[in-house]
Amino acid sequence: MTAPRILVADDEPLLRAELVEALERLWPEAQIAAAQDGIEALRQGREWMPDVAFLDIRMPGLDGLEVARVFGARTHVVFVTAYGEHALAAFDEGAVDYVVKPIALERVARAVERVRARLASPPPDLTHLVSRLQPTPKAPAWLQATVGNTIHFIDLADVVYFCADAKYTRVVTDGLEAHIRLSLKELTDSLDPDAFWQIHRGYMVAVRRIASAARAEDGALWVHLRGHPARLPVSQRFQYLFRGM
Repeated sequence: MTAPRILVADDEPLLRAELVEALERLWPEAQIAAAQDGIEALRQGREWMPDVAFLDIRMPGLDGLEVARVFGARTHVVFVTAYGEHALAAFDEGAVDYVVKPIALERVARAVERVRARLASPPPDLTHLVSRLQPTPKAPAWLQATVGNTIHFIDLADVVYFCADAKYTRVVTDGLEAHIRLSLKELTDSLDPDAFWQIHRGYMVAVRRIASAARAEDGALWVHLRGHPARLPVSQRFQYLFRGM
């Protein structure tokens, strides 16, 4: 029998490495590849055609649900998640299994046992499941942000960009810079992805304020803003947003 091919996709390096190591111990004959985000997972999936995919539900670019939708009924999916409500729904409706973060070896072992038992059968089609689980953005209309001892109520329409600042996020408008008591990752999950693009680990920008994106002589990609002097970097993992460049 051909060695099964397993794809692990998670944007958190330590958790990704931990899951790969667990699978190497529990399923030594398997071929294992790893992806750092949904875009890379999709590329590897198309080239490699994995038999099994361990997909983190929350990833930048494309999340695990979107990747599972593309894989369709050709790959057995195990969802990896920190959100129990997603995991339970996936398990109840026919996904092979789920693993909840932080990862426990015994839980991965049970998932491996279940997926081994199902490899001889066609994978379930998760299209309906993914449609149900796909989160619908519920973007707030405004944000509370602080400057010193003052709380400002900022309309999202006035935001130019967000910048990670330790455990907080700095929100920048044309006339104000203030701090929100959320990490950039937490804030990203609550905003409309069509209105705000994360372009770097430390930056998220209002799409309507992007004037242009240009490459510097060293090959780095930078976003120039409409009506604002800031120039924001675009990291490699988010350059797919500017495919025309």
